[in-house]
Amino acid sequence: MSGQFWKPLIVALATIALIGTSASSASYPERPVTMVVTFAVGGSSDILARAVAAALSERLGKPVVVENRPGAGGHIGAEIVARAPADGYTLLFGTNGTLGIGPAVYKNLRYDPQKDLKPVGLLHKLPLVLIVNPKVPAANLKELIAYAKAKPGELSFASAGVGSVSHLSGELLKAAANIDILHVPYKGGGAATADLLSGQVSMMLETIPNALPLVHNKQMRALGVTTRERSAAAPDLPTFDEQGVTGFDVSAWTGLYVPAGTPPDIVARLNAETLKIAQSPTYVAQIQKMGTDVATSTPEGLGDFMRKDIANWTEAVKRSGVKFE
Repeated sequence: MSGQFWKPLIVALATIALIGTSASSASYPERPVTMVVTFAVGGSSDILARAVAAALSERLGKPVVVENRPGAGGHIGAEIVARAPADGYTLLFGTNGTLGIGPAVYKNLRYDPQKDLKPVGLLHKLPLVLIVNPKVPAANLKELIAYAKAKPGELSFASAGVGSVSHLSGELLKAAANIDILHVPYKGGGAATADLLSGQVSMMLETIPNALPLVHNKQMRALGVTTRERSAAAPDLPTFDEQGVTGFDVSAWTGLYVPAGTPPDIVARLNAETLKIAQSPTYVAQIQKMGTDVATSTPEGLGDFMRKDIANWTEAVKRSGVKFE
């Protein structure tokens, strides 16, 4: 057949394909959507994810079904989403532990979080609070830094384990403030709390929901929050940045992702819905009751935020001197 026959046919087929994609995206979603949560049922990530799923279900007009796929620090579930069809029907409730710290710690992941996943938007930020045993002679962060510099190596900080947020954020604080404090890892935050209360360790960077009860009971003293802005859950606590550790901005966070290649209009629709649920007083109150701040961004904003987060944690891993497999 001549080229004159094929050219119109190719154009027609391309036009049909574009119309089909556009129609499919315009009517999205036509069936239930799955949101993969990379941690077990009942944990803090799962509880936050279910709040998002319920709010998104109302906005999209179709059920958003939570599917828990725990294991390997969240990478099993993240890889499942990365390999899923790029049609908007499989979402990832991403966390900083998996998508921020994970790439900084593990160099042999079976997927590339920055290439195989498409950011939709930030959902939450969970600031850390620096809590110290009342025996530590410091009423604020400046006094703590001054004391640590005067007595290098005397103070210690607990963590929930090597490579955890509490560990690596402590390494970032050491670097930013140029202080020498000893890292003492535990098998979980609960194990660390007992030694914090007894004074066996001096301090810990802990999430707001776990830290504030200890502060309110006068068992610990809170010196500041790690995010650039003050937390709505603890508005009276100054930030590290306000207290002289300029530019310090560390948090646990969550964000919504889809497989790379998902149509841009579906990504835009999902992002628009995250912005709208963030304006719901009921949803915001529900999240803040958990000690968490509601956050939003554009897809590009989340991508930039994630890249900077990976760079921060990569530096923290380097400073820690720990070699991860």
